[in-house]
Amino acid sequence: MRKRLGWLIGAVVLAGCVYAGTVQATPASQFVGTTVALGRFSEIDVNLHTIPAHIWQSRQKTKGDSDVYVQSNVWQPGGTTGWHSHPGHSLIIVTAGTVTDYEGSDANCTPHVYTVGQGFVDEGGDHVHMIRNEGAVEARTYTVQLVPAGATRRIDAPAAVNCSF
Repeated sequence: MRKRLGWLIGAVVLAGCVYAGTVQATPASQFVGTTVALGRFSEIDVNLHTIPAHIWQSRQKTKGDSDVYVQSNVWQPGGTTGWHSHPGHSLIIVTAGTVTDYEGSDANCTPHVYTVGQGFVDEGGDHVHMIRNEGAVEARTYTVQLVPAGATRRIDAPAAVNCSF
């Protein structure tokens, strides 16, 4: 009987934690993300070297399988992704309009503005961020994301206390 009561209390506490996390999450608004392509990769071990006169190097190494997503993202004016993170990193390219990225760990809530043709990196992991369209026209990006195979691609997060919006 005590064992069953212990399991019941544990289940109630867990459900409460899940519910509390859901309540605190900041949902997307006037934003649509669409998966254009998804591919499963076995372990990746790429190490380019320095090219004379250009000094460019690229490294990517994973253990286990990975999922690579290509996302098409669209924000209406005033749209937001809501605060979130990803279990892996993302390469983001702006193809229309302007997007503004905010970092959850930035005490000053500094806006990072990107326009057509510019790209930026979301490092993923514990890195919480939000991307907004603070302009008057639709904004669009394409994003390539590398995450552990089978992992949830997007993890909603509570609003950053350092940003007042």
